[in-house]
Amino acid sequence: MSIECLSSQRSFGGWHKRYRHRAASLGCDMVFAVYLPPQAESGQRLPVVYWLSGLTCTDENFMQKAGAHRVAAELGMIVVAPDTSPRGEDVPGDPDGGWDFGHGAGFYVNAAEAPWAEHYRMYDYVVDELPALIEANFPASDQRGISGHSMGGHGALICALKNPGRYRSVSAFSPICHPMDCPWGEKALSRYLGADRAAWRAWDATELIADAPERLPILIDQGEADGFLAEQLKPEALQAAADAAGYPLTLRLQPGYDHSYYFIASFIESHLRHHAQAMAVSVAIR
Repeated sequence: MSIECLSSQRSFGGWHKRYRHRAASLGCDMVFAVYLPPQAESGQRLPVVYWLSGLTCTDENFMQKAGAHRVAAELGMIVVAPDTSPRGEDVPGDPDGGWDFGHGAGFYVNAAEAPWAEHYRMYDYVVDELPALIEANFPASDQRGISGHSMGGHGALICALKNPGRYRSVSAFSPICHPMDCPWGEKALSRYLGADRAAWRAWDATELIADAPERLPILIDQGEADGFLAEQLKPEALQAAADAAGYPLTLRLQPGYDHSYYFIASFIESHLRHHAQAMAVSVAIR
């Protein structure tokens, strides 16, 4: 589990760092970012929020644009942001040159179809390999929260719904709520998983929520001025499924907000506090 530090910057009394490592589940080198709050220097084990970014993003977008460091420093919370897909010359991208599949668009599933199955196992990477790496190399506890945006919001929801007991908290910004029924999702799932739509249900939050074995409360913020809202994101489908199942979902529709990081930065504090409350964070700055 060797890791190579690529960069390090002081931020709100803590450190923002980027690392590269060889990911066994993906068969390629991967880069991730980690924010270590001031409390990490005391050696105590701290809770971790894993952030999953959206289409075309890398580990850098959230850490630079979301404004999360200040609140994470106050709460004594580690934040980890992986890349959004496997990358490299040996990793196939979109054969049509599109931006919504392949590189930067791993969709947080385990691909079953060639040639994607060899590398595109972002679900295994996010749920198992990356947390094991973080907990072995940083003062991170096994108190985990997960969040994300757009494609990453979809990833956060399915990771939490499919893994009872693995996470203490979950939230999302503008998630792709019903990928089986939107153009982005249909393109990704048909290529990664094959033509059998029945196999897609295991990777769709709207389909998973009815039979979820754990009732982990979900917080979602969605901008009402989001240009992708009606065609791609479909939070109303998730809300209807949650209502039918009696699942605790808080969907906040925010007037005037779009799909951008201005939206995320406006509400990231309430999301981190949602995670902190669920993980009973009570770490003081020393």
